[in-house]
Amino acid sequence: MRGRGFTAWAAMAAVIAVAPVAAFAQDEYTAPRNAFGQPDLSGIWTNNSATPLQRPEQLADRATLTDEELAELTQTIAEFRDAEQAGDLLGDRLIQQALGNAEFQDFDVITGNYNAFWLVERHLDNRTSLIVDPPDGRIPALTEAAAARAAERRAYAAEHPSDGPEDRTLGDRCLHFEAPRMGAGYNSYFQLLQTPTHVAIFQEMGHFSRVIPLDDRPHVDDGIRQWAGDSRGRWEGDTLVVETTNYSPQARFSGATENLHLVERYTRIAPDMLRHEITLNDADTWTRPWTVELLHESTVDPIFEYACHEGNYSMPGILGGARLEEREAGGQ
Repeated sequence: MRGRGFTAWAAMAAVIAVAPVAAFAQDEYTAPRNAFGQPDLSGIWTNNSATPLQRPEQLADRATLTDEELAELTQTIAEFRDAEQAGDLLGDRLIQQALGNAEFQDFDVITGNYNAFWLVERHLDNRTSLIVDPPDGRIPALTEAAAARAAERRAYAAEHPSDGPEDRTLGDRCLHFEAPRMGAGYNSYFQLLQTPTHVAIFQEMGHFSRVIPLDDRPHVDDGIRQWAGDSRGRWEGDTLVVETTNYSPQARFSGATENLHLVERYTRIAPDMLRHEITLNDADTWTRPWTVELLHESTVDPIFEYACHEGNYSMPGILGGARLEEREAGGQ
């Protein structure tokens, strides 16, 4: 099953739930301990935030919105959200459209998509971006070499968008989905389980599990490269720190190379809130490291199976459509 359904009450609930950012600032909170004496981070957590990853340009000098601005933005979203297709409301598109930014008005509604009924309830708070460092809330500039690589890939994709399955994304091919998952609103739940020596993070998107040792063992040999890298964890006070290296060159996590060094910090800051900080450091891609702060809410909803495989019906459809366009262009 590709996509998350949700219960009838959620479908009828408010379009956006307003969660003031002040409610998350609970640094004095002490997480309960589990049977092993560790801070208890276990459970199922959601990432349904509507806050954009990058700060919209017209809010360039604003880290937060006022309560009045937040209420106005929420009302704007409520007025158009249910008339849109789901794919046009994911990621940063929801907020960017509410702000009237024209470059986000180009969604293809002809080829079909889920309607907005199937989207989970999204949560909006006063923050203007999930990126908390750099202070401008934007992904840092690419290095000169990374910009050249990106331009080369764009040029190839424009000329060969669907010559074969190898030209499609890893997600299109159901081969791999990024872990940890930063995208919100679509299969964005995960379950965290703890043992004395390991932490397991089971991600709904892609039905993917990471089993992370906590016993100070070194990373695997540099020659061993994996889709989701090689992760090692440790406790720093009440915070679980996970460092990941050894990425496959084909993984391209958020556009990075195989030299990406990813650091995650999980801290329970309230009975129903888990702060998840993700720092991406790849000198071959960006001019400086950057950090995202996600605020996960606990839930009693189950994790759904994401049954996606490389033979799924969308791939023959994509390639078949490309062959049809070629025949039409050639007058055959």
